[in-house]
Amino acid sequence: MPKGSFIEQIEKLKMSHRILIFAGTIILLAVVFGWFFFLPKTQEIERTSKHISDLKTKLNRAMVRARAYKKFQAEFDAVDAQFKEALKLLPNEKEIPSLLKTITKLGADSQLVFRLFSPQKERPRTFYMEIPVAIEVSGPYHNVAVFFDKVGRMERIVNILNVSMKPVSKTSNILLTRCDAVTYRFKGASDVKTTQKKRRRR
Repeated sequence: MPKGSFIEQIEKLKMSHRILIFAGTIILLAVVFGWFFFLPKTQEIERTSKHISDLKTKLNRAMVRARAYKKFQAEFDAVDAQFKEALKLLPNEKEIPSLLKTITKLGADSQLVFRLFSPQKERPRTFYMEIPVAIEVSGPYHNVAVFFDKVGRMERIVNILNVSMKPVSKTSNILLTRCDAVTYRFKGASDVKTTQKKRRRR
């Protein structure tokens, strides 16, 4: 059909028919556009939105885990620092002889005369070993006090226990002082093995 005659046919139609044809054409185009363009885009947007939502959830979980890790790491670092400080206070097994020599030197520097300096058998505790030393010195009260003060100021932990004093004679200002100097050390692998052997024997 020639183009001109088609237009002429349209022009011959009633206005109501023209409106219906125009409205139908618009609806048809809308349906075609919606089916082939709008609907696929909408589905794609929904999929993308869901994917973004899932990623946000994973990101939030990752952030929570990261905060928990940082908190754990901070707590671990704090405990590790405290443990290292504790190691400084307690000598290891190799340091015990030099530590005992230091105690006798402090007594000599305080002008005390050592009558007894006898390391006793180590006493095992849960995480450490007690190392008692029986000490007997003679000297004025002031000198003994100076000695105890010097021992208390040592970097390593040394406790003076079971102190008893009496004058060497009724009129003398020289005291005979008996005490136990107790130091400590962490248990080593050899201590653990010894404890296990004792338990097996029982």
